[in-house]
Formats: sequence, structure tokens, C-alpha cells
Amino acid sequence: MKLIFAGTPEFAAAALRALLAAGHEIALVLTQPDRPAGRGMKLKPSPVKEVALEHGLRVEQPLSLKIDEAQAMLREIGAELMVVAAYGLLLPKAVLDIPPRGCLNIHASLLPRWRGAAPIQRAILAGDSETGITIMQMDVGLDTGAMLSVHPLAITEDDTAASLHDKLAVCGAEAIVSTLATLDGLNAQPQPEQGITYAHKLTKAEAEVNWQLSATEIVRAIRAYNPAPGAFTQLAGEPLKLWQAHAIAGQAEPGLVVRADADGVVVGSGDGLIVLTQLQTAGGKRLSARDFAAGRATLAGTRLGQ
Repeated sequence: MKLIFAGTPEFAAAALRALLAAGHEIALVLTQPDRPAGRGMKLKPSPVKEVALEHGLRVEQPLSLKIDEAQAMLREIGAELMVVAAYGLLLPKAVLDIPPRGCLNIHASLLPRWRGAAPIQRAILAGDSETGITIMQMDVGLDTGAMLSVHPLAITEDDTAASLHDKLAVCGAEAIVSTLATLDGLNAQPQPEQGITYAHKLTKAEAEVNWQLSATEIVRAIRAYNPAPGAFTQLAGEPLKLWQAHAIAGQAEPGLVVRADADGVVVGSGDGLIVLTQLQTAGGKRLSARDFAAGRATLAGTRLGQ
């Protein structure tokens, strides 16, 4: 099938690779403009652009799809369908109407739960045991289109946003290929009116740990904000990022470090103890609890969050 593909991050790049491997003709790739990255802040192409260039595909990086020139370009391509995955630009109705078979979106949740920008992180924060991929027919609403296929995926107690992202990227790639292969026989189903939730964009401020919360809630937050924006607290007035943790039975004042050794930095919460096993000081690298505790003999008895 002759397609236009629109996407930007690695989640989308996995889908593009799968579509190419399945033999689809990718007539045009749309992706976000190159962004400064790394220590030197040099312009870096998106993962989708890198895959496209590797395969000699035409790449365009418009700042908007609302302008006439961009829409004219899409019409000239003559694609049957557009596949969209974490593109990052709004598709106006004029664009949605261009491909004869419409625009399909690869969304990383079981819609209508977690419509919006951060479905992976919000699912972990909420303690969901399951998420998945929904392939939907796009309309002008925020992830409101009719569903063509749904692909559930379990969330484990050890999943971080990073690990769940990688699993969903594989699931999404497989889902779009299988959906296109059976597209003629599929009937799009409207989303249920019940169970609608919104996955609002993450902020750095919300990633600061509130030690008054339950141990379960804090551990979920640490998992959900790994790798970005990174859960953090304050230690002696300096930011301390928290990457891995688990809860254990016990009791201590919220934020109080009970002990710090090779097994972890043990901290009180609203209803139990949390064992921090991977931490990072400002400007430093990620450290195991053993390495972090070494040389910090006075850590026990201090209070995090101050």
C-alpha cells in the first residue's frame, strides 16, 4: 500500500521499520524538525528521520500542516492512507481528508483510557495492570476516533516508562502491520462513552517526590518518571534523582533515611518504607545504592525533601 508516514520518536521509528519490512511503499515521511541535543547542542535528526534516510525515503519536516503549501504537497503524493505515530503536530481536518482511506493512529493505550500525550506514564502512575496499543481512525478530536484494532499488553510491577515504552513500540509495530493486512475486513468501532481518562503532559514539578504519599504511590512515580523527567527529591538542598526503588514493610517518618547500605537507601513514607536502589546526584551518573552509600556515612538520620 502506498503510504505517508508521520512520526518522530523511537516509538514511531519501530513502526516505520515494520511497515518497510512488510513491503509497504512509504512515499513520504513527515517528522519533527531536527533539534539541538547532547553536550555540544548540535542539531540531531529524529529517530524516524534516521530510519527514513537509511532507506532513501523522502523526508519533510514542516513546522505546521495548517498551511496551504504543506497540504498541497500531501495531495501531490497520492498516498492511499497516512499512518501517524507520536508525530507531534496537529493534523487539521483538511489533512485528515486527503488520503482516500484516511489517517490511522498508533496510540499507546487501550482507548478510551488515557487519551492524550503521556499514556505510558499515566498508566504506571495509576497502578494499571494492563495497557496496550489501539489502532484508530483519526478525527479532529484528541484520540477520539473509531477503533480498528486493540492489542492488550500486561504492565509488570518492575516496568518503568522506559521498559514499557520499548514493549509498546514492538506491539505497535506489529499492530499496524497486522491491521493494514486485514484492513478491508475490519469494521471501525466507536470508542465507549464510559472509562474515558486523559493522559496529561508530564511536568518536571510533578516528578518531585512527596514523601507523605504511600510507599506504593511513590514507587509508581519513580517507575513512571524513568527516564523522563526523572523522579527527584532534595538532599541537603541539592536535587537527587531516584531511578529504581521498591517498597518493604516497616514504618518511619516520611522522608527520613533509616539506613543506607549496599542493599539500598531506606526511606520512610506515608505508610511504609521505600528502598532506593539506584540514585543520581546533580551532575553525577547513576549509582547503585552500594556506590551511593559509600562515603556517605552520615546519610542515615538525614531527611530527604529538604
